[in-house]
Amino acid sequence: MEDTVIVIMMKDAETGFLEKELGAYTLAEHSGLIFNIYAEGEDHTVVLRLTCDKELQDWEYDAVYDYYDTETVGALVDVIEEEDGHYDPVWVVRFPFAEEQDVMEQKLTDILEKHQEELLSVYEAIKDKEDDYREE
Repeated sequence: MEDTVIVIMMKDAETGFLEKELGAYTLAEHSGLIFNIYAEGEDHTVVLRLTCDKELQDWEYDAVYDYYDTETVGALVDVIEEEDGHYDPVWVVRFPFAEEQDVMEQKLTDILEKHQEELLSVYEAIKDKEDDYREE
């Protein structure tokens, strides 16, 4: 698999437009787990939306949220929250931007690896739960 380059842009609070590139980071794995990423505020807080790595069936949507332990990724970030209203589950994480390229790449890699580990754990936990989540 080829590396993926992720660009973090500064988002203007008033217009919502992405205005200025803060950095570009090379990720070797799990870039498909990123729904979107940008920075905001004077302190350049990074807002990263994480999603799933596969298309889920309807019943799996709630099951994934129910079994996902946010503390797994939460230990690496300041905030992690579920965000409804998307086709697949999405978690919003926030953490400080780091000016050093290697520090930021490692932070992103660590978050994505922990998120992937948790998703695999969740998929295993819910594989036999379809009857519990199917609506009659």
